[in-house]
Amino acid sequence: MLVHENFLDLHFPADAHEVAPVRHQLREWLQDSGFGEDEASDLVLAVSEAVNNSVEHAYPGPARGTVEVRAQFGHDGSVEVDVTDHGRWRVPPPALTMRGRGLLLMRESVDSVEIDRSANGTTVHLRRAPTSAVPATRSPSECDVRVHETSSGVVAVVRGNVPVEAGPSLRRTLTTAARGGTVPLTVDLTGVGVETGGVERALHDVAEALGAAGNRLVVRTR
Repeated sequence: MLVHENFLDLHFPADAHEVAPVRHQLREWLQDSGFGEDEASDLVLAVSEAVNNSVEHAYPGPARGTVEVRAQFGHDGSVEVDVTDHGRWRVPPPALTMRGRGLLLMRESVDSVEIDRSANGTTVHLRRAPTSAVPATRSPSECDVRVHETSSGVVAVVRGNVPVEAGPSLRRTLTTAARGGTVPLTVDLTGVGVETGGVERALHDVAEALGAAGNRLVVRTR
């Protein structure tokens, strides 16, 4: 284990008993980092879910390997965390299983989730920025999102302005509507205002989540 004010490097057996100590060490490391308590809890939750996936699914049967958690601060005050195992775990099925819920929780809790799989294992890349690192010139809740279910999936109707700082909030709302990507999603942007800076990145991240689960994003515009 290596701990520094700018980085954290943990190596431990893929055992369920190791998850709680990892959460504790990460939370301690985040103290005095500029992250609020809720933001730190979100990041700890996402890392915990990624570690759980590795512990439960990377090493089937009696096989036992290791898991690595590496965290570091970026120049903008954000935290980037890599959770790596050296086994294999599959993409969750389209149904909202418990593993699907784990990916959903990750995507709801942090700003970005990327999953890299190879013959040598899986790495989950997580990134979360503190709210203080986001310009607070406008309220991030200027847009309104109404969600309803259809026979073919979920439709999210977005109304109002979506400035850049509202992008993370929109992304989380859409990710939740799509249940982490496990349900097909249609986003109706016909009622969006003149400010759309937060739309593109939100749609990009949601499309990635849907694609990872074998679904697609449909966007309606004017």
